[in-house]
Amino acid sequence: MIEHDDTTTSYAILSHRWGAEVSYEEMIGLTKMEEEDREEIKQRHGYQKIIKSCEQARKDGYKWLWVDTCCIDKRSSSELSEAINSMYRWYQNARVCYAYLHDVGESTFPTEQDDKFSKSNGWPEWFVRGWTLQELIAPEEVKFFNQDWMALGNKRHLASTLNHITGVPCEVLTDGLARQDLSVAQIMSWAARRKTTRVEDRAYSLMGLFGVNMPMLYGEGKMAFHRLQLEIIRMSSDQSIFAW
Repeated sequence: MIEHDDTTTSYAILSHRWGAEVSYEEMIGLTKMEEEDREEIKQRHGYQKIIKSCEQARKDGYKWLWVDTCCIDKRSSSELSEAINSMYRWYQNARVCYAYLHDVGESTFPTEQDDKFSKSNGWPEWFVRGWTLQELIAPEEVKFFNQDWMALGNKRHLASTLNHITGVPCEVLTDGLARQDLSVAQIMSWAARRKTTRVEDRAYSLMGLFGVNMPMLYGEGKMAFHRLQLEIIRMSSDQSIFAW
């Protein structure tokens, strides 16, 4: 694994719904494993996802790709905290973000709710996860792919449909968050129906959108959201936060 300055290095980045993934520890130890263990990892959907996203990055002319599952050593609490606090910036500084929709088999981008996505409000699961909100907004370019890595379109061309699905205004999708005059309540509303595996991540996944930093304290439960509110209040006079 090689560490680079994200402001000077051209790189692609992956956005996806986690499943059977490959960890940092497994990735760096892959060549030293027994053949049986190595093959088990290579058969995982998460490993194939890394390979396919690397192939796409190479096709697009990028030497580097960042994937959250295997580029953060989650055994280190300090590295995990630094990574989560830096996540928005890393997605923002990427030249392109590949949004992988693992549950879309069709060759066209979904434009209407479908019962086959009943567990995720009628839309592909990527659109209801907490972390993918900032991964949609932060990068200048987002390319969407179906489960077979067929291109479905990009954020700019799909802005109207993405607005319909997510509630995020087209201007934010095409011009970025920093250029807009938005209230805290507006941004919070985009995340209202999104889900995270851990309750703390409902707060941690919003830090970058509000430009705040705070330490990660997994185990604190709903107190994480209270801390987020306090940090926003400390940095902003926007009274709309009290609606949340």
